Amino acid sequence: MSNFIVVIFPTETQADEGGKALRELQDEGKLTIHGMAIITKRADGKVSMKDEAGEAPLGTAVGTIVGSLMGLLGGPVGLAAGAVAGAFLGYAVDAFNYGVGMEFVDEVSRNLTPGKSALVAEVDEFWTLGLDLRMEALGGIVVRQWRLDVERDLIENEIQARNAELFQLKAEYAQAEDEHKARLEIKIKTAEAKLKTALEREKAKVEALKQQADTKIKALQKQAAAATLETKTKIEQRIVEIQAESEKLAKQQAT
Repeated sequence: MSNFIVVIFPTETQADEGGKALRELQDEGKLTIHGMAIITKRADGKVSMKDEAGEAPLGTAVGTIVGSLMGLLGGPVGLAAGAVAGAFLGYAVDAFNYGVGMEFVDEVSRNLTPGKSALVAEVDEFWTLGLDLRMEALGGIVVRQWRLDVERDLIENEIQARNAELFQLKAEYAQAEDEHKARLEIKIKTAEAKLKTALEREKAKVEALKQQADTKIKALQKQAAAATLETKTKIEQRIVEIQAESEKLAKQQAT
């Protein structure tokens, strides 16, 4: 399982050094980077992202988490109170879908005060102490959060609930008097449409997870080729875990 790390630094320059150190740790075989970005909290309290082209593309887990943190910590600009509340909820849901809770966000918020910057990344760590020591030496505070795919579990639960609802409605229809059947037919069609939507969401989510797994495997394989024997063993173990999960997803999608 990979995790998200947020390393808070007093200045953007130190955050840049943190990014370089993270890449060095990858070169040393202590971790694998699956996305990285730097965010800064300005004096007015708003949060912006420094351009890290190619390292935290939109649509990746890190891209989502960065966007969520920017919204939750800095807040949307120029919106009415109701819209602000809606936007905040949206950012919270996006973070929650990756297993990031408000406790994690609160810890980042306490440390990311105006003027400070943070390095945000998704990594597979093989030696956690190495990252802690390197970042602390640069003046950074490390906050970790395991990555979980909560959204898929929620979708599966919704599918089960939709199927149960449809089963019950069809059972009622079979026993209903003629005067009530038209009304139940409408309910059944609505339930079928909601089930179809949930199934489509599950398919899209599984495809996204499989693509992310393939990308991670390629990055790990490339790193394993130049790793020491001990680190190579850890990397290969992680590859097997990702492949097993990806195959499990494919089988579930086929059934």
